[in-house]
Amino acid sequence: MMKTNFGKPPDALKRSAFPVSDKLRRFLWMVAYRLLFRWTPIPLHGWRSWILRLFGADIGRDNFIYPDACIWAPWLLRTGAVVTLGPRCEIYNPGGISLGHHTIISQGSYLCGATHDYNSPDFSYVKKEIITGPYTWICARAIVLPGVLCGEGSVLGAGSVIASAMKPWTVYAGNPAKALKSRNPSIIANQPDHAEPK
Repeated sequence: MMKTNFGKPPDALKRSAFPVSDKLRRFLWMVAYRLLFRWTPIPLHGWRSWILRLFGADIGRDNFIYPDACIWAPWLLRTGAVVTLGPRCEIYNPGGISLGHHTIISQGSYLCGATHDYNSPDFSYVKKEIITGPYTWICARAIVLPGVLCGEGSVLGAGSVIASAMKPWTVYAGNPAKALKSRNPSIIANQPDHAEPK
């Protein structure tokens, strides 16, 4: 018969992954989110961008950020120009998240920037940055796991889960997501240097 130990956890398991200062900053952000962000009318994208900047986010111009988009830590969020954070998407970014210009994060999708080391005795908390290149599209209810690099123009299909890098201008789908076909990069034909719009 397997012996189990349900006694007190070792001291290593009691330590928090976040210092008190981070917890305080998160608390203040959640208060601001509920009072100044979450209830606002959909067209007030500029107002929500301003609130995020107030909390340390690096937000590009003309972003479309919906009121029920959930951002875990604005101070660890960077977006280029013309980025969309759709309804009910979740940006869990303890490791940082950078979204290239013209990135679309569709409704209900989840960018998960942290996990735990299940082989570690203290179940270590592991933070990893997620980066999307310009013109990336994360479709509805798709999940991007920690440390993933989404190449320029890549697409992650609805409800898919990606755990490894996505090649530029490639469409992925499934769980685990696999490359299915190429995407036509002609959408950037009017921007010859692929530069972020001013």
